[in-house]
Amino acid sequence: MNKILPNINSVSDLRKLSLKELINLAEEIREEIIRVVSKNGGHLAPNLGVVELTLALHYVFNTPEDKIIWDVGHQCYTHKIITGRRHLFPTLRQYQGISGFPKREESLFDTFDSGHSGDAIAVGLGIATALEMKGLENKPRVVVVIGDGSLSSGVGFEGLNLSGALKKDIIIVLNDNEMSIAKSDGALATYLNRVITGQVYNRLKADVWNLLGHLPKNLTSRARKMAKKLEEGLKSLFIPSLIFEELGFRYFGPLAGHNLKVLIECFNRIKNFSGPILVHIVTKKGKGYQPAEKNPEFFHGVGPGKISNWELREGSASASRESGFSETFGKTILAIARKDPKVVVITPGMCLGSGLREFREEFPERFFDCGICEQFSLNFASGFALQGLKPVVAIYSPFLPRAYDQLIYNICLQNEPILFAIDRGGVVGEDGETHQGIFDFSYLRFLPNMIVMAPRDEEELRLMCIWAIENLSSPMAIRYPKGGSNKTGNGKEKKEIEFGKGVMERDGLDSAILGIGFGVNIAEEVAEELEKEGLSIGIFNARFLKPLDEKLLLNLAKRYKVLFTVEENVLAGGFGSAVLEFYQEKDIPIRVYRFGLPARFIEQGERQTILEKFGLGREEIVKKIREVLKKENYR
Repeated sequence: MNKILPNINSVSDLRKLSLKELINLAEEIREEIIRVVSKNGGHLAPNLGVVELTLALHYVFNTPEDKIIWDVGHQCYTHKIITGRRHLFPTLRQYQGISGFPKREESLFDTFDSGHSGDAIAVGLGIATALEMKGLENKPRVVVVIGDGSLSSGVGFEGLNLSGALKKDIIIVLNDNEMSIAKSDGALATYLNRVITGQVYNRLKADVWNLLGHLPKNLTSRARKMAKKLEEGLKSLFIPSLIFEELGFRYFGPLAGHNLKVLIECFNRIKNFSGPILVHIVTKKGKGYQPAEKNPEFFHGVGPGKISNWELREGSASASRESGFSETFGKTILAIARKDPKVVVITPGMCLGSGLREFREEFPERFFDCGICEQFSLNFASGFALQGLKPVVAIYSPFLPRAYDQLIYNICLQNEPILFAIDRGGVVGEDGETHQGIFDFSYLRFLPNMIVMAPRDEEELRLMCIWAIENLSSPMAIRYPKGGSNKTGNGKEKKEIEFGKGVMERDGLDSAILGIGFGVNIAEEVAEELEKEGLSIGIFNARFLKPLDEKLLLNLAKRYKVLFTVEENVLAGGFGSAVLEFYQEKDIPIRVYRFGLPARFIEQGERQTILEKFGLGREEIVKKIREVLKKENYR
């Protein structure tokens, strides 16, 4: 049988296919997604779950004139393949390749640069309202695709609430696979599960309408009122879709999300309806690939691997997880919790990625996965802190700003003792702009009462976790990157953590590099390279972003005329800026040269490639330091 996918270069090609051909195409697309993700890594399970949905949407709606908005966006692989980017799909998540998320600069079919959860309904409602205000004769349709995990977020509910109230023409497709990243918990998940599985609903919905349809047409006014009450009462008792209908939506579903015939028929029926519509479809995360179907949490996002059993390739981020920062954090906090019953762990849908599987299994009563709800997670942690417990919030750096209000005005204002384990700090790599954790030093360091630490390697992370729990009397943050450090600290035994104190990693005669976090490892490589040229460069590990080690900084100013800083954060407002501000306030005439990242959104690419491209490559730093020291007439 001839392959169909090689001939799909646009949605116009797609719309020429028969239903049978579409079904075959869906399987070919799954094979292509698995093949490319096995080489590049990516979000496998979410994309396998929406192949038929994506085909049906583009088959029925007149895209790109009609607008499809993908909430979160990590499920857009099929969308990209069929909208003119099939030939670029092998470059997925690679530097200067195509993004793993919708990206407006790539295609007219990408309506919104998604990346975080819950935003799409509000964006879609804004587009729908604007289109109405334009008064177009043939107004484009607006379709939002959102998962059940994202719908549980506060901003998702806010979108539902106003959409139902404004009565604009918007179609929301609720992709219900009972998962966010891990299995969805909470009342909404329970409710949706009841909708899916309730045979009473499926049977009685039809029976109710059949009954009302046989009532006489010439009823008296009183009888008509009684019939209306009967209708509403039966709906209240037997139709679980009532919550959406009460919010103002016309509800359709639940529909089989992998049945192309059912999906196409439904979308054709509703595409010209007016007002807010919610289509509830049921899909299986990881559909078509048995390992992903059995373990969708692990296969939510994976590194490159062998397709047969997804044995992770050596050197990939996922392969190094066992010895990486995340795993070290998970094992350390578990060991601490065994000794300290006051420790509880809270995470907004990031259990596996944060290395917390073992904690979840051993202490289920002290582990709380709040789903993709960052604001709620921080407020929830506040309650524990106010009752004398020791809450640990495990969260990714690029998602913490979603709860910035709670962080500032609840936690820091009230000086609540909460430990933030901030994973994915710095360059994350292949997930691109919305997932790079390169702003956290800048937005954390000026917060009153907040203490901020950053370890250079896994052993230092372990020591920081122990110290933080033992001294938890205010908000504290430990920020660390994805993957492992691949560093041993020259085999030196790590010094215990002292509040606000850095450590000297190596002495130097000519100048010194003051690093923080992974920046210390970069600095060490630079110093070793310069040593070959006869330059003696000291390495100092700040450990603390806030408070700074003022004694260390004063001593460095006495020894050197020039100082260098290295951080895996944007230069604007980061660690180097803090050092400059300190010296300015003390009126100390020392020149400080900073190495870090530009204040811009950094695209996807392999982590080391990004570091080298954007100012943190070893050769570039070596060259700059050499030039500076030569100008300063050092030896």
